[in-house]
Formats: sequence, C-alpha cells, structure tokens
Amino acid sequence: MSNKDDLRSEYPSDLIKSGERGRYTQRFRDGTNVVLLDPDLHEKFPDSRSVNSALRDYLQKTGSAT
Repeated sequence: MSNKDDLRSEYPSDLIKSGERGRYTQRFRDGTNVVLLDPDLHEKFPDSRSVNSALRDYLQKTGSAT
C-alpha cells in the first residue's frame, strides 16, 4: 500500500473534513439491518416506523408474531 495521497482533485477537502467518523458504529454493533425498498414501496413506507408497523401488523394477522 502506498503512502501517497490518492485523493482526487475534484473532491473538496471541506467535504472530507465534514464527515463524522464512526457515526453508525453503535447501530452496526447492535445489529441494525438495512433493507432496500423498491421505489414504489418507498412511497408507501417512507421510514423505519412505517415499515416496522406494517411488518408487525402482517405478523399479527398471519399468526406468526412472536
């Protein structure tokens, strides 16, 4: 691995400095899952709350709830 700075000139340095290292580390460690919704479903379920609610309703109706 090279120690040479490979950052492309088109990337502004202020963009790199504005990041927050480890922002989602705790969520990852806690086992948060990421699921990608198709665009048509995203219109109906725009956030985690709506997805979780729909899944819980489905499980309750099918008798699969734990």
